[in-house]
Amino acid sequence: MRKVAIVSTLVVLVLVAATTVGGLAFRDRLCSPYRGYAEAERFVVIAPGTGTAAIRRSLVDAGVIRDELAFRVALWWTGHDFDLQAGEYRFDHPLTAVDVVERIASGDVYTRPITFPEGLTIEEMAEIFESRGFGPAAEFAVAAENASLVRGVDDEALDLEGYLFPETYLLPKDTPASRLIAMMVDRFLATFVDEWRNITEEQGLTVRQVVTLAALVEEETGEPAERPIVAAVYRNRLQIGMRLQADPTVVYAMRQAGTYAGNIRRSDLVMDSPYNTYRYAGLPPGPIAAPGAAALAAVLMPADVSFLYFVSRNDGTHAFARTLAEHNRNVREFQVLFFRR
Repeated sequence: MRKVAIVSTLVVLVLVAATTVGGLAFRDRLCSPYRGYAEAERFVVIAPGTGTAAIRRSLVDAGVIRDELAFRVALWWTGHDFDLQAGEYRFDHPLTAVDVVERIASGDVYTRPITFPEGLTIEEMAEIFESRGFGPAAEFAVAAENASLVRGVDDEALDLEGYLFPETYLLPKDTPASRLIAMMVDRFLATFVDEWRNITEEQGLTVRQVVTLAALVEEETGEPAERPIVAAVYRNRLQIGMRLQADPTVVYAMRQAGTYAGNIRRSDLVMDSPYNTYRYAGLPPGPIAAPGAAALAAVLMPADVSFLYFVSRNDGTHAFARTLAEHNRNVREFQVLFFRR
């Protein structure tokens, strides 16, 4: 009997020891941060439809998780067997297997910034979209034809020129152009608040007219203090039936015709295009670029001035004038004599 008792005690002690060692190993796999890559950061891309086994191998091969068992234990512990989401994930410091699984299950994908400055056309934005590695420029251009996104705001729109709000957007790498386009339009709609819509109606304007004017302001000056003054010049001209004679509209017309080479000549000012505000009175048919919030606000709340003319001082600012004689003097000083000097 004594021998049986001793054997039984030894068995229990062995089982306890084995359980303790296994428990420590189990806990170690769950709770010990691990980093098996030497680089500052490591990216893991999980394609849509990728199975759990393939995800496990990718994480181990990338050095994000110690081994496949660690992943299996973490998956079992968290209960996220069917929750793992596709996307690009960035790792730059040691993480426990549980942390890695939780991140992928929550869809905490890595986002990349893409910035669209004010005053760009759809074509120029498409080039940025491609250069940042999000997809072909043509994909962006096609998505920007979806004028239904501004129905009820601008029923005349044939595309989204002017309505793709200039901003920095944070996007997962695989974001389709159509999704980005929708985000940009949503940002415009959120910016053009109800108060602005009320002012638009009170002034007898349409949203399309405001955006069209704001695009001209955006193209003409980058000086914040000048935007309300430039807006006032154009609105003053429209009020008296004077042609806008805005160079940016000629540039836009030339781009449409494929003849723009970086500058405009006097002969270009008579080209036959509805966008040529030297030849045709009133506003151009639609926006020629994407204005920012400041340009939109300037059109709705222009400066209280009677200026009808402005000319560049060649330093980023402009000289404004009320009469043609005064304007001609400014042209001579800031253009003719300036370049002679």
